[in-house]
Amino acid sequence: MPRQPFLSVIVPAYNEAQSIRGSLLAMQTFLDAQSYEYQVILASDGDDATPEIAAEIAATWPNLLITAEPGRQGKGHGIRRGVALANGDVIGFLDADYKTPIEEVTKLLPALEEGFDLVIGSRGLASSRISQRQPWYRRVGSRAFGIVMHAIIGLHQIRDTQCGFKFFSRKAADEIFPLTRVDGYMCDVEYLWLAATLGYRIKEVGIRWSDDGDSRLELFSGNLRNCLELLRIRFGTYALGSTPASAQAGRPIAQVER
Repeated sequence: MPRQPFLSVIVPAYNEAQSIRGSLLAMQTFLDAQSYEYQVILASDGDDATPEIAAEIAATWPNLLITAEPGRQGKGHGIRRGVALANGDVIGFLDADYKTPIEEVTKLLPALEEGFDLVIGSRGLASSRISQRQPWYRRVGSRAFGIVMHAIIGLHQIRDTQCGFKFFSRKAADEIFPLTRVDGYMCDVEYLWLAATLGYRIKEVGIRWSDDGDSRLELFSGNLRNCLELLRIRFGTYALGSTPASAQAGRPIAQVER
């Protein structure tokens, strides 16, 4: 019987046929060299050849699992599918286009071993290393998003909510993910808001990150959807004793350290 993995890594992917082979093979090279058991779960959406390319790799890489659905289901939807298949002691995710390489997990795992429940990669700390920055208009948009997000949600102690490199203790993942319902990009905010509301300890760690110039977010319609999702998180009702999010927001935030 295969041993239970220590690490489960989910890779949400939307039409990533051009990059997925390189990303998965790079992950395999690193993870095979580690002393712990692991699994990688590709959560693929879209209508290109991403699942077929991954299936070719999985034929000789038994640690790779694939869940695929047609159409654009959303990052949050894909991560939920991946979490349902994950059985590691630590569960996390990274971007399919490999903006942050899996090697950076070595910076996050020690914090989980110290007792933090959620450790997130950050592009906004002094220790962060950005090798290729986003275009100026994306950076301006990100700053504007941060102002709006903090005004609606809070989470003022967290500098970078949107970096797609987050890892959870099994206990935190088991409680947080069944409560989630955001399918799009604001799933990252939802995870953090739920973790903070539930009192989990969060640590933000500087990581390496490089922009690949392939943003899937439409500047106007996409940001409008994001704002609506933020309001849904802030004022919706979660299964936290069936209490509206607006009432839960008054609870003390989880301990956030950098």
